[in-house]
Amino acid sequence: MTLNDPHAALPDDQLVRLAVRDERAFEALVTRHAPAVHRLAALTVGPGAADDVVQEVFIALHRGLKSFRGEAALSTWLHRVTLNACYKVLGARKSIPFEQTVEPAAPHDPVQVGEQHDLRARLTHALGTLPPDQREAVTLREISGLDYAEIAALTGVELGTVKSRINRGRAALRDLLTRAGVGP
Repeated sequence: MTLNDPHAALPDDQLVRLAVRDERAFEALVTRHAPAVHRLAALTVGPGAADDVVQEVFIALHRGLKSFRGEAALSTWLHRVTLNACYKVLGARKSIPFEQTVEPAAPHDPVQVGEQHDLRARLTHALGTLPPDQREAVTLREISGLDYAEIAALTGVELGTVKSRINRGRAALRDLLTRAGVGP
């Protein structure tokens, strides 16, 4: 997709309708949503399996274009499909590999790079110790940036349950990281 691609400026609902018969519209959807899908997958199943999950998600999107009714935002639907694909991967494993995370742009100072790597490793390990419902809620809020209502709709639980899971997950993370010497 080029910078002057007319599909890039279209909203998701229009792109979905066009993507049924226009491959460039589908490519625009993939380009727009792949980073968030990959980030969520990498934090849920680990970076090694994230690419496979992303591929599965966009195959499902392509197959489901004709039946997508738009009752929820496409991003919400993609989050649900991503989580389902992640759970399928996790169900086939005995343990969850949280050794590394998605790497953000690194600073140039080697000391700072090492500190950030250590912090990411501790955060990822701590996130991996949370119960799945808390890990899912915290990841959707803090990594995917969804609001509480979107998380409730996506996970199919009450708003109060979402708030409770996020609160308990954050508290557990804070406790784990404080004991590890990372927190305030």
